[in-house]
Amino acid sequence: MKKTMWMLALALAAGVTVAQAAPAEDQSGALASDSSTNSATFPIERLKAPTYADLYCAGFMTKDLMPNANYVAGGLHTPTTSKFVMGDAIFLSGSGLQAGQQFSVVRELKDVNEFEMFDGQRRLIKTAGHAYAELGRIRVLDTRSRMAVAQVEYSCEPIVPGDTLTPFSEKPAVTLQQPVRLDRFMPPNGKPMGRLILARDFDGMLGSGSKVYINLGSNQGVKTGDYIRAVRPYTNDQKDPGDSISFAASLAEDTQLHPASMDPKMFTRGGNGPVIHVRDFPRRAVGELVILSVTPTTSTAMVIFSLEDVHLGDFAEVE
Repeated sequence: MKKTMWMLALALAAGVTVAQAAPAEDQSGALASDSSTNSATFPIERLKAPTYADLYCAGFMTKDLMPNANYVAGGLHTPTTSKFVMGDAIFLSGSGLQAGQQFSVVRELKDVNEFEMFDGQRRLIKTAGHAYAELGRIRVLDTRSRMAVAQVEYSCEPIVPGDTLTPFSEKPAVTLQQPVRLDRFMPPNGKPMGRLILARDFDGMLGSGSKVYINLGSNQGVKTGDYIRAVRPYTNDQKDPGDSISFAASLAEDTQLHPASMDPKMFTRGGNGPVIHVRDFPRRAVGELVILSVTPTTSTAMVIFSLEDVHLGDFAEVE
């Protein structure tokens, strides 16, 4: 009798445990899903924090031309050396230079590739202004000659004669929040929306650590440390020279009686099934960015998490 009672008690306890472990269901019988369990629409972010090099070597865009009266003229081993890096002694041309001054070395850029990464890119770049690379930091050592002598204290990439000097200023550190889950299909939140219009080194496809310039700035309330969601409607893929080919491919299986058509043209409908409109697809988040620096009309951001390649032309939404 005691043995039977013990077995009954164990069975009841097991039943309670199973009931507690069973997933909750809503009234329709579908499994409840939220951001703590659903990795398909709420993937966990693994963030890449900006380093010193990320902050000071990212470059920027601005509507205002940087003054170019002070510039690098040469170096200790000119003419046999024309590229200068950290530790090198260089010569500066200009006025108002004093021993102990620190300068950032910048270079106005031109994109030798005339191919547009997305429709309207050139127009947006022209509106945003001038692109500059940040090359490094120097300190003036000696001003007794007609040209000042300086030393390269930090270099992002080689400095060459003609590169411009601008007063150095410390940049605020960017601290990231704890990793969270990215809402992959979040509808527009009503906050300012811009586009990724140009990238450092003129890259077209970006991943974690890449630097990109956005046509949003302090005039739109953007500030250093803000988070930006890079989002892409499927209509962007439809306009892409490569991805658009896949949209034109057949969707049907041989055994499908009523095959669907994807945005068919007048004479290209492939079947008698449903017509699918790409514009009705939810937009998708492709990555997370953090703002490194801002001007009134533009900002420099770094990709800190990406689910797939981030493209120029993707939309940038302030979080």
